[in-house]
Amino acid sequence: MFRTFLSYLLFLITCFCTAQQSIVDDLGFAGAERTRSDFLQRLVETKTGMVLDSVLLQKDMERLKRLPAVAHAYFEVFPAGDGKNRVVYHIEENFTLIPFANVYTSSNGEFAFRVGLQEFNFLGRNITLGAFYQYDVFNSFGAQIRAPYLFSNKLGLELNFKDLTTREPVFFDDATADYRYNNKGFELMGLYEMNFKNRFELGVSLFNEDYAYLDGAISPNVPQELNVDKHLFKLIYQYDNVKYHYQYLDGFRSSLNLQYVGSQNENLPEFVIGFNDFIWFERIGQRGNWANRLRLGLASNMKTPFAPFTVDNNINIRGVGNTIDRGTGAIVLNSEYRHTLIDDNWFVLQGNVFVDAGSWRNPGGDFGDFGDDDNIRVYPGLGLRFIHKKIFNAIFRVDYGYGITKNASHGIVFGIGQYF
Repeated sequence: MFRTFLSYLLFLITCFCTAQQSIVDDLGFAGAERTRSDFLQRLVETKTGMVLDSVLLQKDMERLKRLPAVAHAYFEVFPAGDGKNRVVYHIEENFTLIPFANVYTSSNGEFAFRVGLQEFNFLGRNITLGAFYQYDVFNSFGAQIRAPYLFSNKLGLELNFKDLTTREPVFFDDATADYRYNNKGFELMGLYEMNFKNRFELGVSLFNEDYAYLDGAISPNVPQELNVDKHLFKLIYQYDNVKYHYQYLDGFRSSLNLQYVGSQNENLPEFVIGFNDFIWFERIGQRGNWANRLRLGLASNMKTPFAPFTVDNNINIRGVGNTIDRGTGAIVLNSEYRHTLIDDNWFVLQGNVFVDAGSWRNPGGDFGDFGDDDNIRVYPGLGLRFIHKKIFNAIFRVDYGYGITKNASHGIVFGIGQYF
């Protein structure tokens, strides 16, 4: 921050002392060893020959700090005489070949995990390659390639493959049955960055869903075997006005996800689903960070045991268990205060206090379900974050959530990266 201030001061003095326009005569990047300079050159909006603009330089710096390959960035301006200036962006790179893991337990003895490996800066162009293995009663795996700037500094592609198999509870007539659920398919997404704060993603997915009865209740209205080919169209819009400074975040982000899922089977009929995550971060003093996420979601309100919104440890309520309920609407608030206990050259230890709360609309129900005691869940808890400042997303988290509402449980959730 001090070097950025000096750069601003030098820039203002230069403008005051010369009658000529200040021009960007040369543009360079220092510290970019694994990231290609020509990629960074294409990404920033400041170009050689342009009038020197401190506001645009600041915007470029914030954009660079959002890249997975960049831990921190700042710029300097060096006057070269005759109104010409050399601009240098200083890059502190992240290590970007990262293993990841998500593990959780609950009070009823459930245990599941997902492990994988991701490279976030493939070919030095911030392309993400990743693959994972998951154990959740059954074995699953998947792979991803995401290249947001494949064609230009605004346009890219993402391709995903997944073969997920889990033991899923299905709820009907106040009873529960367990099914072996498999979801296998491909997804292709087009990525478009309209400007610094606004991004769109548009995609299509072809997949197969397979339900096979394992144990529990049986109903003549609920099939014990289902195998359905489906297709999905998806639109994502994200507004991002968050400022990043190592582990600290400040600002607002919103992500809207709209989907149409087509099907030819009346037991798994077509439906529309949409949800929006409103996320707000605020710095508290020098070491505090208050983080909040509000999710509002609705889907086609069909009376089906296979409703799309779930109550789950790894998605919305820490400590609640693995897919303990389903609904056709969701209101979820996650709020936590993160406080830095240790901040060394490369290592950070954070403690956090959180409250996860939510409610769901029953399949075929009405909006009054959101106020039903059976649907409301509130889980306060405590956690720790072990952070490596020079490795992208190298945040090992452990949270313990304890339910205080009706039929509550408790459990520990481990993972890589902040919960939200």
